[in-house]
Amino acid sequence: MTISKEITRLEHSRIQLVVSIGKDDVKLEYDNILNDFSKDIQIPGFRKGKVPKNVIERKFGPGLVSDITGHIVERAIETVFQNESFPKEDMPLAYSPPALEGEPSNITLGEDYTFTVAYDVFPKITIGQYTGLEIETPDVRIMDEDVNRELGAVRERNAIVFDKDETVPAVKGDVATVNYCELTAEGEVEKGSEREDFVFTIGSGRTFFKFDDDLTGLKKGETKHIEKTFAEDFEDKDLAGKTKKIRVTLTNLKEKKLPDLDDELAQDVDEKFKTLDDLKNSIRERLEHGLEHRLKTIKINALLEKIMENTPIDIPESMIRVQFDAQWRNFARQLNMPVDTVKENIARSEKGLAEFEALWRPEATKTLHSRLVIETLMKELNIEATEEDIEKALEHQAEHGGRSGQSLEEIKKIYEQENMKSYLEDDIKENKLFDILLSKNIIKSGGEKDYLTIMEDKE
Repeated sequence: MTISKEITRLEHSRIQLVVSIGKDDVKLEYDNILNDFSKDIQIPGFRKGKVPKNVIERKFGPGLVSDITGHIVERAIETVFQNESFPKEDMPLAYSPPALEGEPSNITLGEDYTFTVAYDVFPKITIGQYTGLEIETPDVRIMDEDVNRELGAVRERNAIVFDKDETVPAVKGDVATVNYCELTAEGEVEKGSEREDFVFTIGSGRTFFKFDDDLTGLKKGETKHIEKTFAEDFEDKDLAGKTKKIRVTLTNLKEKKLPDLDDELAQDVDEKFKTLDDLKNSIRERLEHGLEHRLKTIKINALLEKIMENTPIDIPESMIRVQFDAQWRNFARQLNMPVDTVKENIARSEKGLAEFEALWRPEATKTLHSRLVIETLMKELNIEATEEDIEKALEHQAEHGGRSGQSLEEIKKIYEQENMKSYLEDDIKENKLFDILLSKNIIKSGGEKDYLTIMEDKE
C-alpha cells in the first residue's frame, strides 16, 4: 500500500497525522477485502465462497463500504507505523492509540482517500541546568525534648488501662467510648451522621468535630449537647466557617496508668535494653536516622524543583489520565472500597469527578514532571544497578531487620518470588542519581528549625 503522510506536532505532546491513500491502492484494498468477505458469506442460491461481488455489494450496501473503510484505515495506520522511516519520537504512546478526528467519510472508488488521526507521544525532554544550583535546607538537631516525647509515646503504649469508677468524671488522658451524631438546626438527628462505639483519648484532638475536650467532667452514661463553631481557616474545609451541633453519649470510660520511667520499663520494651539510658540512646539513634533520611528528601526535592524549572516538559493528557488512575486506586485503597464505588459516590457529591480531578491535576502534573526528569537524567548519565549493588542493598536490609528480621537468603527468595528485583534496581539507580545531584550542587543553611516541624512537614 502506497501512503503519503503529513505530521503536525500539537500542544501537550500530541501528534496530528494526516494519511492519504492513492485511488489505485484504495481499489486494490477494496477488492482484496471484498474477496476475503466473500469466502465466508452464504446467500441462498449461491455456494459458499461463490457469491458474485456485485450481489454482495447490493445486499450489504453502505454498511459493507463502511466496514471496508474501517479495515483500510486500520491497515493504513499499521503500515505507517511499521515503516522504518517513520520517526520513533512520533510513535504513539501505548495508552494513547490513534483516534480518528471528526466524522470520517467512507471511501469512494476512483478517488484518493484521506483521513486524520491524533494521538499522544512521549514528550520531548531537554534537561536544563542540573549542576551548580544553589538551595537552602534547614539546620535541625535532635533535642532532649524530642527524645522525651518519644519516651512519652513508649509509656502510652505500655500503659495499663482499667475501668474507671462510674462516679468519677472524665479528665484529660482518659480513654472514652462514645456514641455521637450531628443534629440539625431543629435538633433532629442528621441522617447518616450517627457513630457508635467510637474510642479515643480525651485531649488527643482525634475526633472529627474536635469535641474530645468538651467531655471533661462527664460521667459514664451521661449525654451532652455540644455546639462547635469552626474558624474560616480550619484544617477540614468541610467544617471551616461552619457551626455544628453534636450530641455525645459517654458509654464507657477507662483510666490509664502510665509506667514509671525507669530501667524496668526499658527492659519491658526490649530485653536488649538493660537501663533507661540504653532505651534513650536507642530512641535518639532512631530519630537521628529518620531525620537524616528526611533532610536528604528535602534536599533532593528542592534540587528537583530547580531542575524542573530549567526543564519544561509538555506532558500529554494521556499520561495525566494514567496518573489519575493510580491516584484513584490509592484513594480507594485508603477508604478500603472498590474504585468504581468511590467514583460513583464522588460523582453524586457536590464536587463531582471533574472537580475532584481538577484538584489533583497540579500534583499529578508535578509528579510526572519530576519522574520524567529523574528517568531522563539516569539514562543520560548511564546510571546502572550492578549485581554488586543489588547484593549490598539486600545485605543492608538483612542487617537492619528489613522484612520482619528475615535472613539474607530469605529476603533474596522473596524478591525473586515476588518479581521485585526491578523495583530494587530502580531504587538503587535513583539513589545513585541523588548522590550525584547532592555532590554537584551547593547546599546552604536555611536557618534552624525544630525536629517536629521538619518531620511533620509543617511550614
